[in-house]
Amino acid sequence: MKGDRRLLLAIAGIGLATLLWLALTIGLIASTLEPAQRALVAEQLAPRFVLIGMTWAFGLVLIGATLRWLFRRYASSPARLLEQTRVLLAAPKAAPMQHSGTAETQALAEAIFQLATQRDSLREDVAQQIAQASFSVQQEKNRLAALMSELTQSVVVCNLDGRILLYNNRARLQFRALSEAPALADGAELIGIGRSVYAVFDRQLVAHALESIYQRLARGAASPAAQFVTTTRAGQLLRVQMAPVRTGETVAEARAEVGGFVLMLDNVTRAFEEETLRDQLLHGLTERSRSSLANIQAAVEMLSYPDVDTDMRERFLGVVRDEVTAMSQRVTELTQRTTQGLKTRWPLEEMLGTDFLFAAQRRIEAHCQRTVALDDVDTSVWLRVDSFTLLQVLTYLSARLVDEFEVKHLRLRLQSQGTRAQLDLIWAGRAMSTETVMGWEMDPMRFGAESTPLTVRDVIERHGGEMWFERERLRQEAFFRFLLPLASAQEQLEAAQILQSDSRPEFYDFDLFKVSQEGRALDDRPLSELAYTVFDTETTGLNPSQGDEIIQIGAARIVNGKLLRQENFDHLVDPGRLIPAATIPIHGITQAMVTGKPRIEAVLPAFHAFAQETVLVAHNAAFDMKFLQLLEPRTGLSFHHPVLDTLLLSAVVHPNQESHRLEAIAERFNITVLGRHTALGDAMVTAEVWLRLIPLLDEMGIRTVRQAREAAQKTYYARLKY
Repeated sequence: MKGDRRLLLAIAGIGLATLLWLALTIGLIASTLEPAQRALVAEQLAPRFVLIGMTWAFGLVLIGATLRWLFRRYASSPARLLEQTRVLLAAPKAAPMQHSGTAETQALAEAIFQLATQRDSLREDVAQQIAQASFSVQQEKNRLAALMSELTQSVVVCNLDGRILLYNNRARLQFRALSEAPALADGAELIGIGRSVYAVFDRQLVAHALESIYQRLARGAASPAAQFVTTTRAGQLLRVQMAPVRTGETVAEARAEVGGFVLMLDNVTRAFEEETLRDQLLHGLTERSRSSLANIQAAVEMLSYPDVDTDMRERFLGVVRDEVTAMSQRVTELTQRTTQGLKTRWPLEEMLGTDFLFAAQRRIEAHCQRTVALDDVDTSVWLRVDSFTLLQVLTYLSARLVDEFEVKHLRLRLQSQGTRAQLDLIWAGRAMSTETVMGWEMDPMRFGAESTPLTVRDVIERHGGEMWFERERLRQEAFFRFLLPLASAQEQLEAAQILQSDSRPEFYDFDLFKVSQEGRALDDRPLSELAYTVFDTETTGLNPSQGDEIIQIGAARIVNGKLLRQENFDHLVDPGRLIPAATIPIHGITQAMVTGKPRIEAVLPAFHAFAQETVLVAHNAAFDMKFLQLLEPRTGLSFHHPVLDTLLLSAVVHPNQESHRLEAIAERFNITVLGRHTALGDAMVTAEVWLRLIPLLDEMGIRTVRQAREAAQKTYYARLKY
């Protein structure tokens, strides 16, 4: 410790000074004595020099102990108070200082805390005034966020360096579908605030589209845009529309007028495949019909001759009949193959089955004046339907049951049946004939005085589904059964995430327009401008070199000085070995929790992609990095990212504090600790700590990655090895 070194130097200086003083005193006394007297004194003192030395050493120990007490009371106490004061300066809200020192420094600490409390009050007042003054701006911002969140089209906004600064929920789901490992990385390696859009799109393609926009701006176009189609690494076909984000200033140079660009993405893979199939079918029909028409034409020409005998005439008529039949079969085949495509192109929407049943229940009850119960409903079913026309079908059939068969009660049932959903409209009452059911299916649907040209059969066919009528004789009930398309697994995931997640708070950061990402060496970049991946691992033990393995990785991202809580990485890992029972109470991860989870060889590539182009930050990073380094031969991945350690940098900022454990640092910074000893929980706390350390390091003149690393390497804790 710095204070201990100063104390040792002071004791050494005092010891040397007392020796010099003792030697000087003996020399002065000896100069006043006669030679005989000096010889007598020397003879008397010689045997007692050891006692004199012991007396000197004992006195020096007493002086040292006194100095140590004085130093701790009067020197270290102000130093600790200075460190706590700097924490108050950097903290968003003052916390009690709990200072232990002299009565004067304790009183000073209390006065500082009161000043910090007054500062917090002034900050709150200023914040309230700013909030009131910017209310209208916030409203516009919220409207934009709401619009972006609810758009069904994927939208990504980038600065000119291709760094993403805004995206909506649909874009996040779109990029997840484009990911090569969606179950592990969840698309986070492709999209995120501050990430490069060139992870998906070719840089030259985007540059070409931007150049096209510049040219149109130079020609005076009011709303310039560009469009291109590209393929992704996952084999998806994307149609991309690009529009410029203008700086708001009218300038002569078109390039200076553009501060970024907006990308609107459409996955046209399915549509392209359908168009290709239709083209192939039409081409095949055309080519095969051409020869048939040639044969028919030749036969007709021969039949026009008057001298054709009967056998020859019958032969040519047979040719005409065969070719016409073949053409008819080809047209029928084409019609059948394209019918399914026409049905699937009908605009269908993914919808939670229970939501559809609730809507049907209200609609039928309002129209038919009968109670409708929901019975045996699978709440996990997602439908892909045209909800409007399907509601019309259920309402129409219910109305006819009430009007013609005086049904008193109706029930709706929904279950998953293989790759389809099974929807039943159930009633009890008089039996009906199959002919009646068929008539209802084929009649145009009517609702009182209103009618529609659609029939029940039309709607079912448009869904690519089926419908039939069944009786349950034992229960004296009957039902119409509808087999409807289920939403695909990807669509179910997307819809569930859209409904359950709030994508607005952290999916935009317009300050990134001001940041240039090119032409700077990472080591010499300011700490406040960098993007960070703050991570933590949970392991089977504390000895990576002796076979312990990672069982969980958690990470969060910091971009532009903001912790992006929703852009996180959190995965359990099967270690391929038993988790020691003694470690389970620490991290709470049992063997059952990791059984069947991916191995580290599958998880680490996804984490490596998540951390791309960022600085790694961890608490006691040497421990976590040792695990990653030992995995290099197995995974082929090397983490060459710059690494910063909050433990070491806390020792740099607060050299006089006794503890630099994560809990102790969090307490000093008034950070609430949640999820301690879970990988993601510890990563979140470490990220909060790092955000507090950055301004304190800046006050010490430590402003770049290089300076932070060099300062950390000088601390005592940097000597620890794993």
